Amino acid sequence: MKIFTTKKEVGDYLKQLQANGKTVGFVPTMGALHQGHLSLLAQAKKQTDVVVCSIFVNPTQFNDPEDLEKYPRPIEADILKLEQAGCDVLFNPPVSEMYNGPEEWHLDIGELEHLLEGKFRPGHYQGVTQVVNKLFSIVNPDVAFFGQKDYQQVMVINRMVELLNLPVKIVMCAIEREQDGLAMSSRNIHLSATDRQHALVLYRALQQAKANYVAGHSVEQIEQQASAVIDEEPDTQLEYFEIADGQTLQPATAQSRSLVALVAARVGHTRLIDNVVI
Repeated sequence: MKIFTTKKEVGDYLKQLQANGKTVGFVPTMGALHQGHLSLLAQAKKQTDVVVCSIFVNPTQFNDPEDLEKYPRPIEADILKLEQAGCDVLFNPPVSEMYNGPEEWHLDIGELEHLLEGKFRPGHYQGVTQVVNKLFSIVNPDVAFFGQKDYQQVMVINRMVELLNLPVKIVMCAIEREQDGLAMSSRNIHLSATDRQHALVLYRALQQAKANYVAGHSVEQIEQQASAVIDEEPDTQLEYFEIADGQTLQPATAQSRSLVALVAARVGHTRLIDNVVI
């Protein structure tokens, strides 16, 4: 695996490969890699010739400086995982390589910016689009792979690609879960053993929501039942549980062609998100 830390070097290397007819698959990450990330790499390997992973903890998408500070950065372990997964290129730039001092950036992605995650993390998706647009311009991928766990993020990136007319195909890959159902996340390492048991309530509530929808319960009933289950769990603070339109993330209506149940909660001191497509 080749490792680059500058935009010019990685860009020049990949341009040469593409000039020789190779397709590039890209998996942007913030590191602290787990099986969820590696499943994205596996998809990229199936669909493209050259697999590029970036590891960059992007400061502009954190609205809490403490959260940025404590975000895990186990770079040696990450490099080992990438090598074992057969990754071809790692781009691991310092902040100074990605940001040359303060920058103005605003992309009008409409309502999507202010719903769900956007409501609880104002400015987050501006930071996400800012850095992903930068990474796309450096790597110039044919296909980029993102995880379904960040469902709203995938929709935001699709919207950005549409608005900026970028020549990249976005692929959303299924959530990887632990055997007990917990969605894999870099933040899970912050969970104590007790917190981890409490965290299972999120997937339980999502599964129950899916079953209740099949049983014919109304969206309002399903949301109330799921919220009640989570509220009863010790040390767990629900932020939202919503059944949304899978295309827009607006509240589901009778006209919605696809539905997704999304949840966010703090378990102990750790904020977790999860979802299931209904």
